[in-house]
Amino acid sequence: MNRVAALVGPTASGKSQVAVQAALVCGGEVLSCDSVQVYRGMDIGSGKIRPEERRGVVHHLLDIASPLEEYTVARYQQDARRLIREVNDRGRLPLLCGGTGLYLRAALDDYTFTEEEGSEPLREALRERLVREGSEALHRELATVDPESAGRLHPKDGVRVLRALEVYRLTGMPIGERHRARRESLFETMIFGLEVDRGLLYERIEQRVDAMIVGGLENETRALLAAGVSPNAKAMQTLGYRHMVQVIRGELDLERAVSLMKRDTRRYAKRQLTWFRRDPRIHWLTANTDEELQKAAWTIGEALSKFKSAVR
Repeated sequence: MNRVAALVGPTASGKSQVAVQAALVCGGEVLSCDSVQVYRGMDIGSGKIRPEERRGVVHHLLDIASPLEEYTVARYQQDARRLIREVNDRGRLPLLCGGTGLYLRAALDDYTFTEEEGSEPLREALRERLVREGSEALHRELATVDPESAGRLHPKDGVRVLRALEVYRLTGMPIGERHRARRESLFETMIFGLEVDRGLLYERIEQRVDAMIVGGLENETRALLAAGVSPNAKAMQTLGYRHMVQVIRGELDLERAVSLMKRDTRRYAKRQLTWFRRDPRIHWLTANTDEELQKAAWTIGEALSKFKSAVR
């Protein structure tokens, strides 16, 4: 059986740099597990690790799709599983790194999408409603059929609200119940998570948002729109980009947009933690300081070295 490792945690917890160091120690290659970093041209808003920060470690599943198209979790599953096998065949260890919990589950576990075949008409109808009625209206409908998901999702998170409604319409099952029904891994798996004090995590999030603004998030968003990416595209409904679209349209001033972006990112981090806390396979490590991040990297790297070389 192929072996695979994963490093998860909330946004701004330090996953990317820890994954690089751990991969250097254990002889691994990093597979991004992020639903926005797959898109080309979406670097600043997604917090994509820069080439010089990768320190020679091979990274996969970055910049593999155009934001003009919709990259689905089913497509990610196919790409990630293929790469897991290819990296194993080279004698290396694949290390999934990111904060998109559904992508992690789809890659590692017995998670199928057969019931979603032929769902495009429903998806398109929901998209039209999202544009016409707004995400809050869809969120209210979701609350009547799947209150657990409605409580977890922000009313303005149109992409995920739409997705939860779509799954319920197709399967008759709340998306959370459907996720819990599948937790049997298809690989030999070791998963680590980074845990940060909540107040400190929120400080890091605010600093990251400020750095994105200074780094040119608005100009990056303008470039995407100029390239023909619709403001209603899945990629553009994500954190940061949807806020900058509102600035560009004149619907928000920059100061208000930044404030909302920080608030929404904090809420997203909380949802990430809720998701990952449900997975008993995750070994949690504290990462509050630079010293703890370094310690976590070496701890993970050494554990993965043993995991990689253990007799099968």
